[in-house]
Amino acid sequence: MKTRIRELRRARKLSQEELANAVGTTRQTITSIEVGKYTASLPLAYKLARFFGLPIEEVFDFSELEDEMNEIR
Repeated sequence: MKTRIRELRRARKLSQEELANAVGTTRQTITSIEVGKYTASLPLAYKLARFFGLPIEEVFDFSELEDEMNEIR
């Protein structure tokens, strides 16, 4: 899943470690989310969005999920 985490983090001049500490996760998790190897759980996605003061939809790109849902219908 594509995200804006790296972009938003860099705009605030935060390290991955600092962001991880702020939302209660590990630097490795932030790295994995940024490179698309890991999809954040809903609670973590919510924490990240709240940290940046944005709706989840502005932090995470759900278009792939929406495409899959449309194919099912």
